[in-house]
Amino acid sequence: MKIGYARVSTQDQKLELQLDALTRHGCELVFQEKKSGKNKDRPELEKMLGQLRSGDTVVVWKLDRLGRSLRDLIDLVTEFKKRGVDFVSLQDGINTATSTGRFTFNIFASLAEFEREIIKERTKAGLVAARARGRAGGRPGGLSPQAIEKAKSAKILHEAGTKSVEEIAKILNISRATCYRYIDAITHK
Repeated sequence: MKIGYARVSTQDQKLELQLDALTRHGCELVFQEKKSGKNKDRPELEKMLGQLRSGDTVVVWKLDRLGRSLRDLIDLVTEFKKRGVDFVSLQDGINTATSTGRFTFNIFASLAEFEREIIKERTKAGLVAARARGRAGGRPGGLSPQAIEKAKSAKILHEAGTKSVEEIAKILNISRATCYRYIDAITHK
């Protein structure tokens, strides 16, 4: 079965162009989404994934309609392959049922892997350079000066025993969990 997936990023955009192309290509079922690709919550995509069976073909109008990023796209198509599902992108001329389509997609996957490796190498080099200058990477340890003041206030109020942790948190405009963490940090200092 040919299953289409159409997505636009905003409510103002129209799906018609994609829907027409998917219908012309013979899609029997089309899932429609009006969500940004950056949004991880895409219920129609999840429904489509739940209905896929071996032998199906997922069809999109363009690659960027399916994946949030190249990595996301590659992960989805890899999942299709594991399930015995082919993938077609109409505007990009990719069809993983053909050797040329698989080759093209494998080039994309290789480029994405290459990009990840370059980012890792740059990150490592940056950390080495920072350490050579006496700086360590990562988040600074401990509480900020403002947090220390709030922690001291939280501890004083808590030890007085006249206010609950919830009340102290509300007074200091922090969450209950942060209040407990502040009290613990000052107590074990």
